Amino acid sequence: MDDFKLQELLPNELKRYMRTEDERHYLLVDVRQPAEYAAVHIPGAVLMPLMEMESRLFDLPADRELVFYCRTGARSQVAAMLATEAELSEKRVYNLVGGILAWEGRKLSDFPRIQVFTPEENKGDLLRTAMNLEKGAWRYYREILETIGQETFAPAIRELSQAEEGHARMIYAFWKHSQTDPPAFEALFRELEGEILESGEPLQAALARLRAAAADRCLDILELALEIEYRAYDLYRNIAEREPDTERRNTFLTIAQAEKKHMRVISRALAECC
Repeated sequence: MDDFKLQELLPNELKRYMRTEDERHYLLVDVRQPAEYAAVHIPGAVLMPLMEMESRLFDLPADRELVFYCRTGARSQVAAMLATEAELSEKRVYNLVGGILAWEGRKLSDFPRIQVFTPEENKGDLLRTAMNLEKGAWRYYREILETIGQETFAPAIRELSQAEEGHARMIYAFWKHSQTDPPAFEALFRELEGEILESGEPLQAALARLRAAAADRCLDILELALEIEYRAYDLYRNIAEREPDTERRNTFLTIAQAEKKHMRVISRALAECC
């Protein structure tokens, strides 16, 4: 992914951008659902729900910069990624940090962004870190399942939960070769704490935020899930790029591709929320 082309804008930066840029040079794209757009949207924005993005990517102009936004920045982050990967043009692609909530001045719950792995980590530690992040996502989804009962998006959360354990097993298959006496997967997975999500947010802080959000519980849960999957995708793409072994690199690219599939699962569930 071209980090130069894909950039983030804070609300005050977007407002300045819109004041100074010629209207012919950019397109503001709202990737929420029609009902959300009808309730409130940034003036001048066109609607293209995230679920329609992949089939309509080439409807977007190739000669203008693209600025994506949603409710909190999670859906638009994925939309910006899709637009960048499609290489529609050499123009820049932006994501509005914090979404329309931040645009309207509503304070979002802040949490520290942490670097979940470092270039200095050896291969074994790197793989263990990746498994621990999968455990964190698995715990998040499992705890959510215990609270949502039979809500319409429960099957999507259940599918994501099962996938996180499956990814941890794939990583374990490589990790064990770097150990002299590795424990069985089940024993290691129980041992892993899983206290941090790929987004950098502590698991318990994420769950506390969701418990406090009563009005838009479906949106809050699924948008955080989308953030988890996007960060996981970015994580595994980075691991793959630094992996010299072709088989391992392809495995991490396969997991990264699976994270994109999970984003689609969440996007479908989000469409049913609104």
